Amino acid sequence: MFNKLTRNVLLTPFLIWAGLFIFVPLIFIVWYGVTDYDGNFSLGNLGLILKHGYLDALELSIALALVSTVICLLLAYPLCLILTERQRDNTTIISLLFILPLWMNSLLSTMAWQTILEHNGIINQFMRLLNLPDLHMINTPGAIVLGMVYNFLPYMVLPLFITLSKIDRSILEAARDLGANYWQTFVRVILPLSIPGAVSGVTMVFIPALTTFVISALLGGGKLLLIGNIIEQEFTFQYDWHVGCALSVILMIFIVINMLLTMTVEPLHEEEGV
Repeated sequence: MFNKLTRNVLLTPFLIWAGLFIFVPLIFIVWYGVTDYDGNFSLGNLGLILKHGYLDALELSIALALVSTVICLLLAYPLCLILTERQRDNTTIISLLFILPLWMNSLLSTMAWQTILEHNGIINQFMRLLNLPDLHMINTPGAIVLGMVYNFLPYMVLPLFITLSKIDRSILEAARDLGANYWQTFVRVILPLSIPGAVSGVTMVFIPALTTFVISALLGGGKLLLIGNIIEQEFTFQYDWHVGCALSVILMIFIVINMLLTMTVEPLHEEEGV
């Protein structure tokens, strides 16, 4: 067992790293977001979110992030249920299959989808071989959602699979012995016991989906601007750090709200004795 002094010594490098690369940048972001160009305190930049263009981008970002999160959740549940029915000896291979997509650069995978979905892409070439009309998928909200689901689905699968794997199989067998069919077993036993994993997965998918700008830039073609794209443009093209930081602060507020909701759901789950 480490004593208190040893723990503090081992913890010091992480605290230094977190202070330099997490807390200090956050302080600068908040400072620039609530001050004007003269350094005076002002909420004017934060109020820009109420403008038509900014508000539309925020609403679209929230909507697409929610849709992507729901799709990931619906895809992850049956996948994880099927995998947990496999033999326990295959868990290492299964876990490796979950982790492998995370090793691929998300930019490269998104560019691959751009090639697949474009007007002369693989899908439309196949449609032409069948004498079918082209599918106009690129530069649409559907293409952005597809890119989000493809990139973020492993973040939903991993925590959900771990939670489902820890469920005692005897509980499921007892439910079936008492006459419950598969759907009743899922709703009354599996679903309540898997809530912690689902909540973790929702958080891990919703936050990056809300803040992404690369996926929407490549698959949206610049025609659909999310709040992440606008923030990126404020920093790289407009060089307006105050507006960019103000929009970032607003985005962080939504992230904090999501985390607070997550922290609220888990204690309620524990109090119910599930």
